[in-house]
Amino acid sequence: VALPAYQNYSNRARFSEAVLSVTPRKTAMELAIQTRQPTATTDLDAAVMGIPADQARSTTLHGLGVLDGVITVTWRNDSSDLDGITYTLTANGINPPVSWTEGGSCLTNGFC
Repeated sequence: VALPAYQNYSNRARFSEAVLSVTPRKTAMELAIQTRQPTATTDLDAAVMGIPADQARSTTLHGLGVLDGVITVTWRNDSSDLDGITYTLTANGINPPVSWTEGGSCLTNGFC
């Protein structure tokens, strides 16, 4: 009876790695908002305004990208229960301090 609960706990703990991986992009977006004065969140994309370029998903790396002020991380291609699960962090505007909204399939699956 305890096995499914443990499995979900284990997956949540593992997925925290993906959630933490957005930090460099979140920081870069906050700096871009403060120093580059974008006119809209649609100006906040990967590889512009100091925001890191997209990272393709592979068997060893999570996919990471930024488009229109939304950071998306997709769990690496590893055939686990987490394979393809997403976490998003959306900037709620371009006025500092930036507030953020979490989303993604990790919420509905109980992994974040």
